[in-house]
Amino acid sequence: MKNNYKHHWALSVAIFSLIAAAAHPRGPVGEPSRDVRGRVTLTVENPRMTVRDASRVVVWLAPLDTDTRLRTISEPHRYLMAQHNKSFQPGMLVVPVGAAVDFPNLDPWFHNVFSLYQGKRFDLGLYEAGSRKQVIFDRPGASYIFCNIHPQMHAVVLAVDSNYFGISDKAGRVSIPDVPSGAYKMHVWYEDAAPKTLEALDRGIIIDSGDRTLPVISVAAVPRDPLKHKNKYGEDYDPTEQTSKY
Repeated sequence: MKNNYKHHWALSVAIFSLIAAAAHPRGPVGEPSRDVRGRVTLTVENPRMTVRDASRVVVWLAPLDTDTRLRTISEPHRYLMAQHNKSFQPGMLVVPVGAAVDFPNLDPWFHNVFSLYQGKRFDLGLYEAGSRKQVIFDRPGASYIFCNIHPQMHAVVLAVDSNYFGISDKAGRVSIPDVPSGAYKMHVWYEDAAPKTLEALDRGIIIDSGDRTLPVISVAAVPRDPLKHKNKYGEDYDPTEQTSKY
């Protein structure tokens, strides 16, 4: 009886594994995982010092092979950056160039979302609770997002020329899912890093079934205060307008 039970249990596990593999294919035979992994470290003025929280570093791989670029075309993904509790959620969003991002207002008061400094420039105007507006990020780069009513609200949308990107966690670990083998240009972006620092990290790499690890990435950070910004008219925020009603 025990042997029959073990046999049925093993058979059930095998069938479940086959179903799971069909639902979530990991690549061709001999290449069980197509994820590319790496690690990022952040340094400050003293190059021997590292920052404990190495999150929010974006790494993306831009295909250099024509065939790989063609395989990246797929159904457009829906992206969302909500306004909730007087904050943008998420605070950072990475999207491929050309992606549409919805900005729903989930708060019981008005918001006015705008981006006028870098990247995609837009002003969604004043819109009420429960409504949403959309922006197409059709140019590469970082767009810094603010609210014209609430100065504490700030976020960034980074549009990249690839579907293969990942964001580091606090330990600096980066994972880019489902990357086909081929030649790529690796790019790195971090909000608190100088453009020249990031440009120096660009490099060509080859991803194949035998090597799916990114080269060492070390980013020199220059901390800044994201709250130091003007409203959409280029003026300081009026403190008298910051009431509990809004």
